[in-house]
Amino acid sequence: MEKNAYAPLMNVMDLLLDAICMVDVQGRFVFVSAACERIFGYTADEMIGRQMLELVFPEDRVKTLEAASRVMAGHLQLHFENRYVRKDGQVVHIMWSARWSEADQLRIAVARDVTELKHAESMQVALHAISEAAHSAEDLLALFRHIHQIIGDLLPASNFFVALYDEKKDQLSFPYFVDEHDEAPMPRKLDSGTLSAEVIRTGQALLLTPDTRVTLSDQAGTIVGKDSLDWLGVPLASQKGVIGVLVVQSYSGGVRYTEQDKVLLQFVSAQIATVIERKQSETWLRHIARHDVLTDLPNRGLFDDRLRAALGRARLDGDRLSLLYIDLDRFKQVNDTYGHATGDLLLREVGHRIRHCVRDSDTIGRLGGDEFVVLLSSIKLPEHALMVAEKIRASLNQPFELAGQYLQVSASLGVAVFPEHGDENKQLIRHADSAMYRAKKMGGNRFLMEELQDSDDDDLPDGMIQAERSQGTE
Repeated sequence: MEKNAYAPLMNVMDLLLDAICMVDVQGRFVFVSAACERIFGYTADEMIGRQMLELVFPEDRVKTLEAASRVMAGHLQLHFENRYVRKDGQVVHIMWSARWSEADQLRIAVARDVTELKHAESMQVALHAISEAAHSAEDLLALFRHIHQIIGDLLPASNFFVALYDEKKDQLSFPYFVDEHDEAPMPRKLDSGTLSAEVIRTGQALLLTPDTRVTLSDQAGTIVGKDSLDWLGVPLASQKGVIGVLVVQSYSGGVRYTEQDKVLLQFVSAQIATVIERKQSETWLRHIARHDVLTDLPNRGLFDDRLRAALGRARLDGDRLSLLYIDLDRFKQVNDTYGHATGDLLLREVGHRIRHCVRDSDTIGRLGGDEFVVLLSSIKLPEHALMVAEKIRASLNQPFELAGQYLQVSASLGVAVFPEHGDENKQLIRHADSAMYRAKKMGGNRFLMEELQDSDDDDLPDGMIQAERSQGTE
């Protein structure tokens, strides 16, 4: 059929804002009005003779074929919506009304561009979804999953990540990272020169495509992992400043990002930044409620919970565990001589040294003052607890370099073992605490454990198993 067969109608149809299309039985355009070029980006000559389905967004092709079949079966189709890919790669939302002309063997359809309306609706839905996520997400990871889903409903987001910046630590981390090629990068400094760091540093959104590459500073543009085809990042800006960046990227021409996508992502980021900051504050408050503020170790409440849980598992599995009670010798003299600031530094370093003496599965807690406790889970023999106690004693007996000064302290340790010293947490704590005080009365810089029920060592004083090292520190 000649493309000019409908020339008498063109003068009228070309005045319409909506597009008029005619498609033959084979699914080819045989007539399009002038509005098609505005909506789809193709001229009439480029569209006529072309398969209609080639222009349909890939994910919408199945439902489009189903709707076309219904129209060709004689059913009037009103307000059918699908998406098309414009000549410039942008995705447009189209609302169709179509009918079948049996005499002409053509589908005659009116197409209305509803992209702006769909975007406005999507933004309203996104606002509601963000509000829901802010209240329902249990933690930051759950929140980031919700954010990913929300953004995915607005634009292609198969490759998406969140980068957060901690100004106090000068650290850029990647707590949520979904990518078809790469794993999450390791934390890095803001001056690392990555694109994410550039967005945070400038506070400006950044869209990079093969056609719109911008000249970045010499410090920016470092590629981490596989280089993407399109990269779009927008800052997460709160009242305190830029706290991070949201990024989507594409590795193929099937997904391209535009300035309109940048506007959409900026809209979402403006709502999300405050939510993330509030969730961070909630997470921090929950953390400090269960941890010692000075050393960031579990406090008494959290340690007791972990001890009870470990005892429950040990009873079921028939395992043995141990509790170490640690007290620094003459810590008051450090505060009196060097000041409380140095004393605080010492307590932090003590926590670090103890951490290096135990396994990741073990728990260290600070009960207050200069008292620490260690929970050793799943040990085979009581002797293993004594080996750890000696390792801690020796580590704490090494000099500390704090604020330009060298200090040397020692520690007294008490050891209790489940089930030999008790079946409940209070019993274990009491035995370990008692042994620690006995060690301190004997001069400190040693560890003690009450004699086990099956021990044959009757020569030890007061029924105690002791280990002592003279280091010239007393």
